[in-house]
Amino acid sequence: MKEKSTSFLERKLLNLKRKMFNLFPIMRGSVVEIGTRNKQPHFSLNKNKKTNLIYLGKSRAASAKKCSANYKKMMEIVDEITLINMELLKRKVDPTKISYENS
Repeated sequence: MKEKSTSFLERKLLNLKRKMFNLFPIMRGSVVEIGTRNKQPHFSLNKNKKTNLIYLGKSRAASAKKCSANYKKMMEIVDEITLINMELLKRKVDPTKISYENS
């Protein structure tokens, strides 16, 4: 991470928190098309080494895709937050002591 001030990193964390809050609803998984001739949208989730499928139909496929995309964006934000918190820990700043409220 490029050399940034600690206060800049704290402000960045606050902005990432706001972005994450606005991502709901979220769903881990993906929309897949199943079928040989007449492909139908299903939501697929792998949990406990087992694939769970639910039929969506055309009316719910767009909503499920949006929720899945929100999850992917959330995970990107979590990765960015992790890098910032690692940098703060290197600087001997405790991330749990930072105020994440509007400053």
